[in-house]
This record gives sequence, C-alpha cells and structure tokens, in this order.
Amino acid sequence: MIGRLNHVAIAVPDLEAATAIYRDTLGAHVSQATPQPDHGVTTVFIELPNTKIELLEPLGENSPIAKFLEKNPNGGMHHVCYEVDDILYARDRLVEKGARVLGDGEPKIGAHGKPVLFLHPKDFGGTLTELEQA
Repeated sequence: MIGRLNHVAIAVPDLEAATAIYRDTLGAHVSQATPQPDHGVTTVFIELPNTKIELLEPLGENSPIAKFLEKNPNGGMHHVCYEVDDILYARDRLVEKGARVLGDGEPKIGAHGKPVLFLHPKDFGGTLTELEQA
C-alpha cells in the first residue's frame, strides 16, 4: 500500500540557521521558506537524489512544532512521510486494521499541494507518520 519515502521532517528552533547548514555546509539544494498556516509551520525542503528532508519551524504559538520544541529544544526528527496512490483507500484500510488517523480523519492539503493524513505515532512504533497522495 505505501510507496516511496517522500520525506523525513525535522523540527528546528531556527529555520534560517538549519537551512544554512544544509545549503552552505552540505551543499544541498534548498527551497525558499514557505509559511503553511493551515499546519502551523514554515517549511523548507532539501532536495536529495532519492527523497527530501523537510525542515519545520513553528508558525505561531499554537503550532504543533512549538510544542515539540518545548520537549526537544534543539529540534529533532518529527515525522516520516510515505506516498500512497489513493489516500482515501489507504485511510480506510488502515482504520479497518486499527490505526488511528489524527485530526478529523479527512485529508488536508499539505506542503506539496497534495492531500495528506497523519497517523498516530503509538500505532507506528513511536513515529508520527504522514501519508501523502502521490
């Protein structure tokens, strides 16, 4: 059901500094910072040959990333994102098998302009998991 790894997301306390590390130290191609108000974050994507790294910085005090950074002030891995061909089919199949979809269970438009869902970390080995329609 799941396809390729789309990205690994890393929460950072300072998006500009983290972006500079990937761009200037590692020589990676990085996107412009883009606010994602529906998700409470500002994102930067680092393009790699086989996947992407998403840097997340809180956008506003109610950001889920702000809460993550309270517990992890230096930042750290926040979630992994896998592609699926049909997000509604994937959701329904996962729910049938006992997985919990976060929020209201309906896909939202993610940073790539495609439908996404998040799955409860307790159901996936302690890792917050995002599904994105390919």
